[in-house]
Amino acid sequence: MALLSALYLQALIIMSCLAFGLASYSPLSPAYYNRVCPQALPTIRSIVEDAVRQERRMGASLLRLHFHDCFVNGCDASILLDPTPTIDSEKNAIPNANSARGFEVIDRIKAQVDKVCGRPIVSCADILAVAARDSVFALGGPYWPVQLGRRDSTTASRSAANNDIPSPFMDLPALISNFKKQGLNVNDLVALSGGHTIGFAQCRVFRNRIYNETNNVDASFASQLQATCPRTGGDSNLASLDPSPAVFDTKYFSNLLTKKGLLHSDQALYNGGQTDNLVRTYSTNFFAFSKDFANSMIKMGNIKPLTGKKGQIRLNCGKVN
Repeated sequence: MALLSALYLQALIIMSCLAFGLASYSPLSPAYYNRVCPQALPTIRSIVEDAVRQERRMGASLLRLHFHDCFVNGCDASILLDPTPTIDSEKNAIPNANSARGFEVIDRIKAQVDKVCGRPIVSCADILAVAARDSVFALGGPYWPVQLGRRDSTTASRSAANNDIPSPFMDLPALISNFKKQGLNVNDLVALSGGHTIGFAQCRVFRNRIYNETNNVDASFASQLQATCPRTGGDSNLASLDPSPAVFDTKYFSNLLTKKGLLHSDQALYNGGQTDNLVRTYSTNFFAFSKDFANSMIKMGNIKPLTGKKGQIRLNCGKVN
């Protein structure tokens, strides 16, 4: 009970800090469904909590879906579209193939939300945004007012996904440039990278780091990981992104201070560059990290949303109407 009370108090403080800045980001509104379907958000939260209860890793997977959606032509649920003769599905892009997961949870949410609302009112893009927030909160992270009113795309772009989703092999200048392209600054980069406080990564994306990097990786850390990730084979073997992959905390940043970032792009945030100070701050200040993470999630969620008559409200998240 004490933990729940503390999380609730933290959520109230963060929401009050963020409420003043919402209007400056986009025409979306946290109250978008309040009148037309007040049951929508509680329904999403219930299903997300159930999914995370069954598999804690699912929280990180749902957060990642939203991130990978927003970085490809905006937050429009294009990542959910299945391949067809006219849809070059982002599911088949290098960052997502045999990696992105949680689609069945989104489908379950969509079916139930449409049922309680009486018709398709809630977009798949909004479901992704709310599910990401609810996943973070379920794992002990902040709760923020998700802006709503997005509509769903009628197209997808595998090539844009390959080009625009940040690579785990990027150095700091490339990461800064990548985020700047999306209207996100250096602080957003560090805060959002902190999403790696939950979840896992596959061997294929950290193999080079643990075998070929020497200056910015702890030797014993690399050696331990080599038991999970051999030089050849085992590409899909998993390692946790920080020591507590099912808890939203600051251990991701603490790891960076000791050269134990799992991905090259993680350790790039603490390697003598301009982001070092913020990494140090977040490593010991959970409230500062949580507040900035929530604020950056709101910014990311407002990347080029489709509103008004643009796009559509999909009947099935995996198919264009």
